[in-house]
Amino acid sequence: MPRKIKNWQFIQMPKLHVSGITLFPFIVIKHNNLRLDKSFINHEHIHLRQQLEMLVIPFYVFYLLHYLTNLVKYQHHDKAYRNICFEREAYNNESNLNYLQNRKWFAWLLHL
Repeated sequence: MPRKIKNWQFIQMPKLHVSGITLFPFIVIKHNNLRLDKSFINHEHIHLRQQLEMLVIPFYVFYLLHYLTNLVKYQHHDKAYRNICFEREAYNNESNLNYLQNRKWFAWLLHL
C-alpha cells in the first residue's frame, strides 16, 4: 500500500491563473496561504499519487487528451476540466483527509 507523499515542495507563483497545479514533484500555488488549506493540499496530494502511478509523463498526456475530449463534448472549459477523471477523483475526495491511506491503485479509473 503506498504511503502518503511527504517529499513535496511548494512553489509560489503570484501570477498563476489558477489557485494551484501539481507538477510532479512540486505543488505550484498562487497564494502562500493555500499551504494551510487541508482540502486543497489533499486534492493536490491525490494528483501526486495519480502522477506517480502513471509514471508522470503518461499522466499529463492522458490528462490533456481527456480534457480535449471533454471540451468537444461539453463545449465549456470549466465543465471539461471538472470532468477529467483525475479531477473528479480529486474533487470527490479532497475533504477526506484519510483518502490516500485507503486509496486503491488506479482509483481514477472509477471516475471515467
